[in-house]
Amino acid sequence: MRISNPFRAGLVGLIAIVSASVSSPTYADTGTIRFSVLKAGWFLGGSGGTGTLFFHGRQYPVSIGGLSAGLVFGASETHFVGTVSNIFRPSDVAGVYGAVGAGAALVVGAGAIVLKNEKGAVLSLNGRQVGLIANADLSGMAISLR
Repeated sequence: MRISNPFRAGLVGLIAIVSASVSSPTYADTGTIRFSVLKAGWFLGGSGGTGTLFFHGRQYPVSIGGLSAGLVFGASETHFVGTVSNIFRPSDVAGVYGAVGAGAALVVGAGAIVLKNEKGAVLSLNGRQVGLIANADLSGMAISLR
């Protein structure tokens, strides 16, 4: 059975249109992040810091700022290292992250935390805290690219 040229051309065109309209899935990627945060408070607390996002072989400077309310006494510095997952571009890391937590550090402490922002970026962090602080609070952290 022979297929006519116009029919064959139409069939090839239809296959091309259907193939173009079916989108291939886009997969999110993972990067690493490292930053330091200074936190201090007396019932109300504030925090700020800087760091670096490493994504696709490039470095992106980040700024961190935040507030906390609850039981916060003292001051500390925490050095965080971890991964950022579910991102498509570096700007996906920027956003507001919230957490409810409790902790204490007398000279040196350590901990881990997982946070998520409104864009779906997930921070999985390990930290080493230095200072004298006790907290049981609701806190938020904003990360922005500089």
